[in-house]
Amino acid sequence: MIAIGADHGGYRLKEEIKKYFTEKEIPYLDVGTDSEERTDYPIYASLVAEAIQNGQADQGILLCRSGYGMTVVANKYKGIRAASISDEESAKFAKADDDINVITLGGDYLSLNQAICIIRNWLGTEFKGGRYQERLRLVEEIENKNMK
Repeated sequence: MIAIGADHGGYRLKEEIKKYFTEKEIPYLDVGTDSEERTDYPIYASLVAEAIQNGQADQGILLCRSGYGMTVVANKYKGIRAASISDEESAKFAKADDDINVITLGGDYLSLNQAICIIRNWLGTEFKGGRYQERLRLVEEIENKNMK
C-alpha cells in the first residue's frame, strides 16, 4: 500500500498519479488534499508518515511545488526515510542504497511522464541490504538517540 499526499502545489500531479495507480491496480491511500485551494504541506507530509508508522501503508509519495518541504517534515518521523527525487536514476539509488520509503516530488518541475518513470523505478528497485543495511542500523541508532 502506498500512501499519497499533496498540498495545493502538488494536487494536480497527485490526481494524475492516482489514475496511473488505478490503471495498474497499484493499491494506494489518498490522504489529501482534495483541491488546489491553498493549504499547508506539513499536514499531508504528517499524514503520509503516520500512515506508514501505523501500518496503513508500506511506502509513501508526497507532492508539493518543490518536494523539499515535504521531505523535511517526513524525515521528522521515526522510521521514515524520505528523499526528494527528480529523476529515474536517483529513484533507483534511493531505494537500492538507502531503502527510501517516502519519495517527494516537485509538481513545478516534473511532468506526469517523468513522475511516473520515477515512481516505476523506485517501486521496481530492491534494497541491496548487506553493508547498506548496516548503515540503516546506524541511522536507526541515531533516531533512537535523538527522537524521543
